[in-house]
Amino acid sequence: MRRFFLGNLIFTLTAVLIFPAAWSAPNRGDQRPVVKKANRVADAGKRSRKLELKSRAGKPAVLAGKRKSGFQRVAYAPSLAAPHSTTAGDLAGLGLTRDPLDLSANVALVIDQSSSETLFEKNSHVALPIASITKLMTSLVVVEANQNLDEILTVSEEDVDRKRYSHSRLRIGSQLTRANMLHIALMSSENRAAATLGRHYPGGLPAFIAAMNAKAVELGMTNSRFADPTGLSSANVSSARDLARLVVAAYQHPLIREYSTDSHYAVEPGGPTLEYRNSNGLIENPEWAIGLQKTGYIAEAGRCLVMQVNVAGRPVVMVFLDSKTKQSRLADADRIRKWLENRAASAMNQRQANRS
Repeated sequence: MRRFFLGNLIFTLTAVLIFPAAWSAPNRGDQRPVVKKANRVADAGKRSRKLELKSRAGKPAVLAGKRKSGFQRVAYAPSLAAPHSTTAGDLAGLGLTRDPLDLSANVALVIDQSSSETLFEKNSHVALPIASITKLMTSLVVVEANQNLDEILTVSEEDVDRKRYSHSRLRIGSQLTRANMLHIALMSSENRAAATLGRHYPGGLPAFIAAMNAKAVELGMTNSRFADPTGLSSANVSSARDLARLVVAAYQHPLIREYSTDSHYAVEPGGPTLEYRNSNGLIENPEWAIGLQKTGYIAEAGRCLVMQVNVAGRPVVMVFLDSKTKQSRLADADRIRKWLENRAASAMNQRQANRS
């Protein structure tokens, strides 16, 4: 027993003398190395952010305020952004079409609203998925059905998106008037609101979808088919030509114009107040005079946008289908607007020159 005790004592003393760090306080020993390592990583990150390289000019790099001779090689981390999905337009080869304005959209159309004159077009007869542009037809059917806009509608399990599991701020059991459902469906592309509107149509959702398709036939939208009121189904398809007809028809209703161009709106669905904003970033841009608009996106459709706008005193309808990003569809619209303004200015200068 004594031998065992003496042996353990000798081993412990030897370990303390040879490996003192291993016998320090456990809390300190567990935390300090981690903190030091984190500090070293943070310091390295700061140094790398301060690195300014001008290798093309042959100048030395500046590292943390000190000159360092020689050249530095910069390794860029790969982008973490998700690659663009292949759209129906891409699969149809529409991306090979070039246009004078180098638009991002695979499909574009601009017409004079008064005369229906085509001012610009690109693949305008091709039918493609249209995503939430569908809600413009949804609103048209709801408004023309003359249903009570003050009626309270309740979101149910049936209104939940089981195709794409898209997010909605309206919980099951939420209650809003039909007018409020229509407002946020148009302005902020609220999917459950659109689904609820369709389900509360006389005859239910099947009758509503039938009414959507009947309205398309009435408007002469020969390349259009509708499968649901939200646009989450890729079976909702249309061409730019057809959608221009839809925009003109929807524009006749002041309620659709008002709701689609409202910049923000708050609703009380039986819980916390929900603040909604317009899905179209151009609405609050003072350079734009937008009378009606709708955005849309699903992977198969890309980024879509339709608008009625006034440009240089002229009412026009713009349709963009299958842009790659939110920014590019807005850039396409801005490019078209400036092009129309330049055309109007050139025409005015020409008239003045002819008079003189």
